[in-house]
Amino acid sequence: MITALLQTRLPEPVTPDEAREMFRRTAPKYQDKDGLIRKYYLLSEDRHSVGGVYLWESREKAERVYTDEWREYVKATFGDYPSLTYFDTPVVVDNLTGEIIE
Repeated sequence: MITALLQTRLPEPVTPDEAREMFRRTAPKYQDKDGLIRKYYLLSEDRHSVGGVYLWESREKAERVYTDEWREYVKATFGDYPSLTYFDTPVVVDNLTGEIIE
């Protein structure tokens, strides 16, 4: 598994309610995405940045999503191009299901 961390700067700070509404509009785009296990939406404490933490089955499947078209979509939606960092994710502790996933 790999984790992808996305971050992008907003042109103006947003409230948590505004961020939640932006995230709700984009969430259906990620449902049933091939290889995506889980996605978390993020809002920075200063409200000037948003991001996402994506847990993928493989980097190959993640890279099928993170295309130039996707980068343009993020810019159009949030106001700036995203930064993207990959991390190997050998173990995940899931306290909701009680699982340790390898």
